[in-house]
Amino acid sequence: MIQAENKKKVVVGMSGGVDSSVAAWLLKQQGYDVIGVTMQIWQDEEETAQQENGGCCGLSAVDDARRVAWQLEIPYYVMNFKKEFRDNVMDYFVGEYLCGRTPNPCIACNRYVKWESLLKRSLDIGADYIATGHYARVEQLPNGRYALKKSATAAKDQTYALYNLTQEQLSHTLMPVGEYTKDQIRKIAEDIGLQVAHKADSQEICFIPDNDYAGFIEREAENVPGPGNFVTADGTVIGRHEGITHYTVGQRKGLNLAMGHPVFVTEIRPETNEVVIGEAGDVFTDTLVCNKLNWMAIDGLHGKPMEVSAKIRYSHKGAPCVIEEIGEDLVQCHFSEPVRAVTPGQAVVFYDGDYVVGGGTIIR
Repeated sequence: MIQAENKKKVVVGMSGGVDSSVAAWLLKQQGYDVIGVTMQIWQDEEETAQQENGGCCGLSAVDDARRVAWQLEIPYYVMNFKKEFRDNVMDYFVGEYLCGRTPNPCIACNRYVKWESLLKRSLDIGADYIATGHYARVEQLPNGRYALKKSATAAKDQTYALYNLTQEQLSHTLMPVGEYTKDQIRKIAEDIGLQVAHKADSQEICFIPDNDYAGFIEREAENVPGPGNFVTADGTVIGRHEGITHYTVGQRKGLNLAMGHPVFVTEIRPETNEVVIGEAGDVFTDTLVCNKLNWMAIDGLHGKPMEVSAKIRYSHKGAPCVIEEIGEDLVQCHFSEPVRAVTPGQAVVFYDGDYVVGGGTIIR
């Protein structure tokens, strides 16, 4: 076990869950000067609603995290990041859906709130690092660059949602949970008497606990597109949809189209308020293009194609592909075999073995 040098100070982002709680304990065992922090990101609401919503940003998270910090005998604070969360996560989420894309709010939250904002504030108060309970590992490679390495357990690896972290952020990040399986983490929590040892993981997007994305967007935005036409690729109208914010590429359920066989969303056209419907084979492609690139294990392709494994969504196992630059901040990925439901707005993350090479946002 690596011991902390000269009692380095680390701020642990504590969500009240078992992973971040054990992360704080592990770092204290390793000799770090540990401070627990919960990020208040839930927007102004009735207290009862906040308690019901729970998740990683409700009042129950604060109560659980405070209790754990007391048990671990570490200082604990709640820091207000409501504005940063509103600007970088909630507004982004709404804007992407209105443009016909499917966003990943957790990636935006990790990059701009949990790291950018929390790290800045932590460094301001004299901390050397921030730490989280993510299942991932940070390593400095022989080329000097910092990269994420997959966690010890593939079943719980969270590197996909962290691909967008910068070199500066990674150099100040500790992820002690990445060396363990979930069962091992729960066992540690049990052994040291933490009440959160068997607390369930939060599954939904924290600011939409009822999973009604379209309803949330309608409440948050003005001029939300209403019903429009379901069309085939050539523009033939085959029915009416409820509004583009209700759909995502690859979707089959909830279309309410009597076609006699399963059909799928293949494209969303916000400029005409149309949702394009196709057959099962139409949702497969062997090519995608991405932008908003972030390089991690390398500092770019420099005009040379590279063979990698690419994940096109969190639950995707990854598929072999060749990536190459086709313009400034543009990379094309050509897969060995077609992949299903490449979705604009989602992240594509490139791996070389267990290490994150980099990634970007799918545009087509």
